[in-house]
Amino acid sequence: MKEIIHKIENTDWQHLTETMHQNGYAIIPDLLSEDECEILKSNYDHSSFYRKTVVMARHRFGLGEYKYFNYPLPEVIQTIRSTIYPHLASIANSWFKALHIDTQFPLNHQEFLHQCHANGQQKATVLILKYGNGGFNTLHQDLYGDLYFPIQIVLMLSEPDKDFTGGEFVLTQQIPRAQSKAIVLKPKKGDVLMFTTQFKPEKGTKGYYRVTMKHGVSEIREGSRYALGIIFHDAIS
Repeated sequence: MKEIIHKIENTDWQHLTETMHQNGYAIIPDLLSEDECEILKSNYDHSSFYRKTVVMARHRFGLGEYKYFNYPLPEVIQTIRSTIYPHLASIANSWFKALHIDTQFPLNHQEFLHQCHANGQQKATVLILKYGNGGFNTLHQDLYGDLYFPIQIVLMLSEPDKDFTGGEFVLTQQIPRAQSKAIVLKPKKGDVLMFTTQFKPEKGTKGYYRVTMKHGVSEIREGSRYALGIIFHDAIS
């Protein structure tokens, strides 16, 4: 885990923070190795890792399947979640301050999870998603309860244009009194995509205002697409 921690701590966080402020998303390239991606994918069928499986079509969420991990999380996931959180908490706190929202997040992830648990949110929300031909994920926000952290990450476990075609990551940005803007991203295998869970601040002539954002996955034309989603708050169910 030392190499992963080293990569996270030696990331240019000033640049990523500015990118997050401007776009509401940013990418850390090559955090996971090829082998680390394959190990996470190979565990997809080991039921002991997971607490819940969701077949997306049953809920009209899309076409595909995802599984929520159980606590304790696999070491590689726990390491990434706890190491990257303080950097994101600083960004989140600056967003909430700009929008005059009376909430500040602790810089220690375990401390934030204690707040979730006190609010009745005790279930792990880290999930692994699998899509096949024709798979997709409708636009949504991952909130899971009253208490939520406003930034989440996705780790790509498959290589675009090699393991699958299509399947782009889609963000939509709803600016007040304007049409929605679509942003299409193609992170590579091993990359980390950070993005806002619900909104980001945008600076206007009269100060900052809230821009609502949702995310989803476009239709996979061919192949299999795996991704790992790390959400920093826990869920009620």
